[in-house]
Amino acid sequence: MKLGIARERREGERRVAATPETVQQLIGLGLEVLVESRAGTASGHGDDAYVLAGARVVRELEPGSLDILAHVRPLEPATAAALRRGAVTVGLASPSSELATVQALAAAGVTSFALELVPRISRAQSMDALSSQALVAGYRCVLEAAMRLPRFFPLFMTAAGTIPPARVLVLGVGVAGLQAIGTAKRLGARVSANDIRPASADEVASMGGTFIRLDLETAEASGGYARELSADRGALQRRLLAPHVAQTDVLITTAAVPGRRAPLLVSKEMVQGMRPGSVVVDLAAESGGNVEGSVPGQDIEVDTADGQGTVTLVGMKDAASAMPADASRLYAKNVANLLALMVRDGTLAVDFGDEVVAGTCLTHDGEVRHAPTAEALAVSGGPASRDATPGGAAPGGATKRESENKGVV
Repeated sequence: MKLGIARERREGERRVAATPETVQQLIGLGLEVLVESRAGTASGHGDDAYVLAGARVVRELEPGSLDILAHVRPLEPATAAALRRGAVTVGLASPSSELATVQALAAAGVTSFALELVPRISRAQSMDALSSQALVAGYRCVLEAAMRLPRFFPLFMTAAGTIPPARVLVLGVGVAGLQAIGTAKRLGARVSANDIRPASADEVASMGGTFIRLDLETAEASGGYARELSADRGALQRRLLAPHVAQTDVLITTAAVPGRRAPLLVSKEMVQGMRPGSVVVDLAAESGGNVEGSVPGQDIEVDTADGQGTVTLVGMKDAASAMPADASRLYAKNVANLLALMVRDGTLAVDFGDEVVAGTCLTHDGEVRHAPTAEALAVSGGPASRDATPGGAAPGGATKRESENKGVV
């Protein structure tokens, strides 16, 4: 069976769905691996490295000739339509925002697996691309902040005087937030954090941070996810956070609610209340933004309320792609580990009785199996699945991660 590794074409995307290391793993499954020329160049893997690993490098993939297509970013509708009926795709699909592609996959009879839908259970952790890429993004956020902050992160005691450590506040304690806390601590900053899920307090403490407790209702959904606050509760949250934000040198926001617009945690007035020279990094800028006024891929200078300086507001874009070598190393393993569940002796054996396989499946045999996406397509006039189950899982299947690694990413 032919497995194709696509060269990503979306602007800013530098990751690849397979590395030479995972090519060997995939060949070990009995697959013939075709790698599109220069697919791994941006992540440090040249064509020769793939050839040495046993892959065949081709100038351009022909979607219609492939049994399996692995990718990073969501496919274009035209690519989905060009796949043969019964082909399998594995990659990020962004189903809530890429309905045209989902419709094309269903219409073409493609069995697609969206890595965003990997059930959050212990057995599936090695396939969880959201968590692996959030780790990279959380780390990157701190580096971006450190490069822009006009002062040191760590404490310095010198003959010329003592320089106190920078104060870093992280809002949203999922995988990305925890990585941001750990990275800021390693750089020597004094770190505090907040999340609307009470279980996050122990996680923050385990990373060396201080948890900020607000007099706010618990907002934890099933599986440890955060859920959206009502409008009035959201406003109360911002009021309670305002004094903490004002005392911060670096603010990093990572909060997200799966399948929805990112919650607004920080208003423009809160940013203006920070000290001149402070830095705000909004990891959620691409999904609507946790910080009012953030723009993906742009630095914006916001005047402080006292008119004595500015605060730098950084809207993150393609955060994981900014570190393509290790991001690809992790992502490629996620892809290979998922395929290992579905390939036996070089033959596809898709078992929908497996909760991981069933939960990750987006489309199959002309139908949309992920219930929220099927409902969205039905509203927009597209096809909906009669067999779709909530969260995309098989009946009785888990769709969230167990207690470890709880939270938003």
